[in-house]
Amino acid sequence: MHILPQLRKLEEQYLDEIVVVGVHSAKFTAEKETEALKQAVLRYDIRHPVVNDRDFAVWQQYAVRAWPSLFFVDPEGMIIGKHEGEYRFEDLDSFVAPLLKEYEAAGTLQPRPKPWILERDREAAAHDIAFPGKVLADPSSNTLYIADSGHNRVLVASVDGDVQAVIGSGVPGLVDGDYDTAQFNDPQGIAVADGMLYVADKGNHALRRIDLATKQVITLAGTGSVAMTRSSSGDARDTALRSPWDVEMVDGVLYIAMAGTHQLWSLDLKAATLAPFAGNGRESLSDGPLGEAELAQPTGIVSDGNGKLYFTDSETSSVRSADISPTGNVETLVGTGLFDFGDRDGIGNRVLLQHTQGLAYADGMIYIADSYNNKIKRVDPATNEVTTLFGASEEGVADGAWGDARLFEPSGVSVVDNRMYIADTNNHAIRVADLVSGEVTTLELKGLWPATY
Repeated sequence: MHILPQLRKLEEQYLDEIVVVGVHSAKFTAEKETEALKQAVLRYDIRHPVVNDRDFAVWQQYAVRAWPSLFFVDPEGMIIGKHEGEYRFEDLDSFVAPLLKEYEAAGTLQPRPKPWILERDREAAAHDIAFPGKVLADPSSNTLYIADSGHNRVLVASVDGDVQAVIGSGVPGLVDGDYDTAQFNDPQGIAVADGMLYVADKGNHALRRIDLATKQVITLAGTGSVAMTRSSSGDARDTALRSPWDVEMVDGVLYIAMAGTHQLWSLDLKAATLAPFAGNGRESLSDGPLGEAELAQPTGIVSDGNGKLYFTDSETSSVRSADISPTGNVETLVGTGLFDFGDRDGIGNRVLLQHTQGLAYADGMIYIADSYNNKIKRVDPATNEVTTLFGASEEGVADGAWGDARLFEPSGVSVVDNRMYIADTNNHAIRVADLVSGEVTTLELKGLWPATY
């Protein structure tokens, strides 16, 4: 996912000269399902063919060793290069461009338009919202903020679903301005404080701020280019980021789940400085002092309001905590390692989750979007006990009580007044769960106009 923007640039620059073929060799069980892969292709707006290598046949034939890996094939079908790991677009372009000139001179390159029809075009304008990534219910204003990620915009609504504002034109891009002209790219996590809305603009590798009074959007941090290091710090606007996925505001400091660098970062809004806060950048699960701990693609973050942050590590299917104090530690509540996942309630190390992506904190409890298990679960931080609340293992779209409700890879949750709002990502819906009765319903968004592309 982190290299898709670089590939997109290459595809657009050499529209008829190169062909990109994605090969999906799944780590998680849920990712092996072709329908789940189709939804991912749509969610990330992938514009090239993707093979479902569910049994690792292609992986083995090409002797792949790492995610991601690139193989370069010339016009005559010969493998001429290989790269493991992430990269900058400039490095990729400097390798490909001379080869294209060489093959064109030799007469082997045959430029022509791509013949396939995009999955996105097959389902264009089919949903009022598309792949909502995160949702935030603000009890102080009874307002609901929705990251309409697939439409590259942010929605403002009442908690009952009356849409009050649409922020962003819907066209992907990194443009500041008013609600109608501003552009986002796959916005995810949202935080609100003092009349300002903060957005993790994941696809732009940027942090944005929305002034709800003046209705203006500005870029707080990020250059629009993906960071290739994991320890940059300094002036926020000049610091490159890598896949910021969620944000949380605590006492004037914005904490960021920086999935691409396997870290938590912090942005001091008064000083406008940005730096890593927790995690050494290596992808693993290891507790300890903030700067020494190892994280694995954190995608959700929330505060308990009492000096502690809770976050989800997607790649270790875990829920962890980090002290806000700089002398504090990272600790794991549930989760044991990079390749330990499943669907099992219990206490501590007995618990198995699958690619958790979002969480909320309310009344002393942590609520988890256990995304690949299609469930919402609850963690008691005092005992580390995990209990399933809503959803069943099988994906679907159905209202009902507790386990009778059906979800499809939920990515975000927010709780206010015994009501839980769920970003039911692959169902393109916001669901509302009553924490007392257990009833799950689908929120009707009223007054929403279609997105443009």
